[in-house]
Amino acid sequence: MLDRTDPEGAIAEAAAKYSNWGRWGDDDVLGTVNFIDEAKRREGAALVRRGASFSLSQSFDMNGPQKGWRRRTNPVHTMLDTGTDAALGNQGFPHGIGGADDVVAMPLQCSTQWDGLGHIFDHGKAWNGRPAEKVVTSDGDLVTGIEHMAAPVAGRGVLLDVGRVAGEDGELPDGFAITEEHLQAAIDAHGVTVGRGDIVCVRTGQLTRARRDGWGDYAGGPAPGLSFTTAGWLHRTEIAAIATDTWGFEVRPNEFDDAFQPLHQVAIPNMGLLIGELWDLDALAADCAADGVHEFWLAAGPIPVTGAVGAPVNPIAVK
Repeated sequence: MLDRTDPEGAIAEAAAKYSNWGRWGDDDVLGTVNFIDEAKRREGAALVRRGASFSLSQSFDMNGPQKGWRRRTNPVHTMLDTGTDAALGNQGFPHGIGGADDVVAMPLQCSTQWDGLGHIFDHGKAWNGRPAEKVVTSDGDLVTGIEHMAAPVAGRGVLLDVGRVAGEDGELPDGFAITEEHLQAAIDAHGVTVGRGDIVCVRTGQLTRARRDGWGDYAGGPAPGLSFTTAGWLHRTEIAAIATDTWGFEVRPNEFDDAFQPLHQVAIPNMGLLIGELWDLDALAADCAADGVHEFWLAAGPIPVTGAVGAPVNPIAVK
C-alpha cells in the first residue's frame, strides 16, 4: 500500500530499488532501449504475416489537445509557397514549373512523441547519475539527446488493451490506476508474453473518449494511467519502452496527496525507461480484437532533433 502522505519516501525507495545506473556502462545514452538487440528485431520482423500496417500517431495540427501548459501549443502549419503563387507566376521558375513549400512550428511534445532520457531529473540527477546541469543546457541535451533513439527503437511490439479487458465499453475512467494485476490480466486475456526488449503499448481508451466528447482536460487533466506501484513490473520485465494513449503515461491525479508525475521521476532518470505518450492505439486495438493477435513488428524512431529531450514519432505497427 502506498502512503499517500510520503511521495518523497516512496520515490526514493523505488529509485534505489529499480535503478539501472551503470548497467550498460558510464557512457550509456540508450537506457532500456539496450534491451532491443538484433535477435529481438528478427523476432519482431517474423511477426509480419498479413502485411497490414497501422499508424499509431495522432494528427499534428491546430485541432490538437494542447492548451498552453508550460507553453505547449498545438502545431502551427504555414505555407511558404502555394499553388496560387505558381499559377500567378510569382515564383520565378523557368518553363512553367511550380511548387509548394511549408513550415511547421510546434513544441516537440505536443502530439505523439517519446520522452527522451533528458526529459526528467531526480534531485538534480539525470539518467545514469549524471548531473542534470551538465546534461541539459540552453544548447539542448548534450549527452542523451533524442537523436540517439532514431535507429534502435524497432522490434517486437505488444498491445495491452487494458481498456477492453478492465474497462466499460473499452474505456477506463479518468483516475483509474492500472496496476500490475491489470497488466497481467490483459497479458492473459490476449495470450501474449511480455519480456526483455519488448515495446509495450497500453491502451486505456481515454483518447477514444476525448475524440467523442471533446478534448476537455485530456492534455494534463485527470486520466487513467499506470499506477506508481507498477515501477517494479516495469523494471522486472526488462521491457525496452512503453507507450500509452494518454497525455502523461501515469494515472492522474497522481496517487499521493502532493505529487507531480512521481512514476516519471523513477522511470526516466533512474530506470532509463523510454516512455511514449499521446499515441493513437484505437485502429490497431480494433484489429487486434478482431484477429486475436496482439503482437506485431513496431518501428518507432523519433525525429532525430539533435539535443532534444523529446520528439514527435509516427510509430508504424505491421501485422
